[in-house]
Amino acid sequence: MDNGTGAAAGVVLAGGRSSRMGEPKAALEWHGSTLLYRTTALLSRTVDGPVLVVRAPGQELPGLPPGVQVVQDPIEGLGPMQGLAAGLAALADRAAIAFVCSTDLPFLHPAFVRRVLSGLVDPEINPPADVVLPVAHGFPQPMAAGYRTALAELADTLVADGRLRPAMLFECCRVRRTGEAELLADPELARLDPDLDSVLNVNAPQDYAAARHRAAPQVTVQRYGALAGDGHHGPRRVRAATLGAAAAAVGLALDRHVVAALNGDQISRDAQLPLVTGDVVAFLSADAGG
Repeated sequence: MDNGTGAAAGVVLAGGRSSRMGEPKAALEWHGSTLLYRTTALLSRTVDGPVLVVRAPGQELPGLPPGVQVVQDPIEGLGPMQGLAAGLAALADRAAIAFVCSTDLPFLHPAFVRRVLSGLVDPEINPPADVVLPVAHGFPQPMAAGYRTALAELADTLVADGRLRPAMLFECCRVRRTGEAELLADPELARLDPDLDSVLNVNAPQDYAAARHRAAPQVTVQRYGALAGDGHHGPRRVRAATLGAAAAAVGLALDRHVVAALNGDQISRDAQLPLVTGDVVAFLSADAGG
């Protein structure tokens, strides 16, 4: 997003092995992709700056999209504040603001990310906020929030002082708490994520089971040119969480002969590229004359 203050970046805290889940959440599967791949790739298609993952020392990560960077949390076991400090510090000279989230948000929508980040660059807010903190489903959501990367030094100081909860950071900077009504005043977000499922995470086995049970997003798919023959004219609505699933739903394979245009601009053959409700995918022949 063009925010006039430098690129907007993305930070994903990979976390480690969850005591409640019994396994690393980053590698959990959801509709054909790991949670970490889905979250990082979704941020990559949403922000105009770098996307990075903060991992625990020695943590093995599943595959990542091209271009996503990895930063190591220098000390294990200090929680999200340490990861936040490491992530913001790695971005401070490259982006002014960042959307920071945990890896376990299978329903995160780009419209939510854009809405949160817009609160950091709203010219009508004076003085400007340092943090945009969504308050949804009855709770503040510090791991689905917007932060100024200049907070890195403050976050690092708080960690050194043993003040490890994000609420302690919020006591020391300007925080804009954004409730559900204010979030949903954004027409795009209200249309595409009216229940604010973007903030639903996977904290326990029953959460993960419920997330896997939910249907994949509904997207619109159309085949063009040589791919539109054999009665495949006109758009179709299908359930697909990835570009590969959308192709399979209309009888295509993402090989060297096929390319996809997402929402009219992003060109991709990445079968794991995450799709969300409202996406429009156009499949075209990549062959000359197609």
